[in-house]
Amino acid sequence: MKIAVYPGTFNPITNGHTDLVERASGLFDRIIVAVVGQNQQKSNALPLQQRMELTNKVLGHLENVEVRSFDNLLTQFVKECDSKIILRGLRTVADFEYEFQLVGMNRVLEPSIETVFLAPAEHLSYISSTLVREIAAYGGDISKFVHPAVAEAMANQQIAAT
Repeated sequence: MKIAVYPGTFNPITNGHTDLVERASGLFDRIIVAVVGQNQQKSNALPLQQRMELTNKVLGHLENVEVRSFDNLLTQFVKECDSKIILRGLRTVADFEYEFQLVGMNRVLEPSIETVFLAPAEHLSYISSTLVREIAAYGGDISKFVHPAVAEAMANQQIAAT
C-alpha cells in the first residue's frame, strides 16, 4: 500500500491544498494530511483543533484521506504512519528552493523516505495561506480561495479578535 503524508499547518486550508489532495488521492492508496500542531516559524490564526475540523470537513469527500495532527519531526511521523513518501506542493521558484533544502535534510534524517512534489492547478498557483490570512485580517473576501466553511471560520475569528 502506497501511503503519502502531506504535511502543513493548513492555517487555513485553501483551495490549492484541496486541489493537491484531490489529485494525489488518485495516485496513492492512502493520504494522511498531517496538520502541524505547532510550527515555531509561523503563528496560527486558527487553533489546531479548528484546523483539524476544517481540514476534515473540506476533504471529507475523499475516502482514502485521513487527517491527523503531529508535533514531532516529520520524518519520525512519516515512519509512525508506515509511509516512505512525503507529498509536497510547489507553487513558485521560492518554494522550490525551500523544499529542496527540506528534501536534503529529510534524506539525512531518514534516507528511506522520498519526497514527491505536485504543482497546483494553474488557476490556484497564487493562493497561499499567508495571503488568505492577511486578506481576512483586513476584512477582505476570501471566498474565492477557500471552502465556504473556512471562510466562515476565518470571519468568525476576525469578529472574535475585535
